[in-house]
Amino acid sequence: MAAGAPVKPSASVRTEVREDGVALVTLDRPARHNAIDLTMAAELAAVWRGFRFDDSVRAVVLTGAGDRAFCTGIDRSVEVPQPPSPYSVDDPLLTVGPKAADLWKPVVAAVGGMACGGAFYLLGEAEFVVASENATFFDPHTSYGMVSAYEAIHMAQRMPFGEAARTALMGTAERLSARRAYEIGLVSELTAPGEAVPAALRAAGTLASFPAEAVQGTVRALWAAKEAARERAMAVAPHLIALGNGPAALQEGLFAARDRAYRVR
Repeated sequence: MAAGAPVKPSASVRTEVREDGVALVTLDRPARHNAIDLTMAAELAAVWRGFRFDDSVRAVVLTGAGDRAFCTGIDRSVEVPQPPSPYSVDDPLLTVGPKAADLWKPVVAAVGGMACGGAFYLLGEAEFVVASENATFFDPHTSYGMVSAYEAIHMAQRMPFGEAARTALMGTAERLSARRAYEIGLVSELTAPGEAVPAALRAAGTLASFPAEAVQGTVRALWAAKEAARERAMAVAPHLIALGNGPAALQEGLFAARDRAYRVR
């Protein structure tokens, strides 16, 4: 793969490998707030798997197209068939992150606008997050009669417990400002609007300039430090979802009647 050239045309994910060894991956459904449909989910999984075999990629920046949203989780128009057993839940977002693909090259998330719900599957598998001042973070699940399981797990791994709990439980009533996210450590660098991607590319360029084995070994060590708790929590998550999610009709009704007012803190 030639550096500086796009990987291959994609319906919803744009990927460009730069001369400095950084791959810029862009979620490209801005009209849908970069929500993830089944096509995007499959494309993301393929991108991460491809990077495992591509020595020209030594670090990655992940962002969303447009200035309204980084990602708003799964597209609500997507229908995901579910097995009848309460012990099994099919979740297409489980494979959208780099760690799910066994990729240990460093990933920096660059966030502008909204990052909510299933976006935490991606943020939770990045090494660190750079956000512009217009970024906001929230999790709407409880407002719509749904269990925040995987999202809450990812948040609890990246945020102080009380902040993760408040964000997961308050649903659409509150949004975490970029400033507050920076104060609690979810965000590692705060930038002016529109500057998150350049800042993330600068950081990723530094990572790409170091010996790859040392960088990837450090990434793997960092994740090993929290893997046991994460694996146990992830094993419980599908059962909590099966038991606690309201019927689809209830979810749709709550979504349609949602209160669009919210507090930013």
